[in-house]
Amino acid sequence: MDQLSTTFGALADPTRRAILSRLASGESSVTELAGPFNMTLPAISKHLKVLEKAHLISRSRTAQWRPCRLTPAPLKHAGGWIEEYRKFWEESLDRLEIYLEQLQEEKADHPPKKASGRRKKARLGTRRMTRPQRSKQNHASGVD
Repeated sequence: MDQLSTTFGALADPTRRAILSRLASGESSVTELAGPFNMTLPAISKHLKVLEKAHLISRSRTAQWRPCRLTPAPLKHAGGWIEEYRKFWEESLDRLEIYLEQLQEEKADHPPKKASGRRKKARLGTRRMTRPQRSKQNHASGVD
């Protein structure tokens, strides 16, 4: 799996996003990270392994203390990818806004005419044929 997919997979879980938010304030131990969550230390450790595998955090060892710290590079890469799509959607929405403004101006310049008592159906350049006319047309073109 590519790095971007691994990053988004790790970010898909709200617990892991909360852990990253806490690590944005500085490094913490597993016990400190587990504090606000109603889950066991092994469960927190599994989340940390997913984050570590995605290179979103790094862990070091100082005697008995094993602090976790945020690694910003994958988040920066994901942010850049999202930014490209944000630009695309902003440009698309800007074009849509201009188009809608043009339609509103045209509507204001040309108010709809009041309809007369009878309405005619639009036929788009075709007329309705009766059964005998269809038979004659098919016979003339060699289709039976």
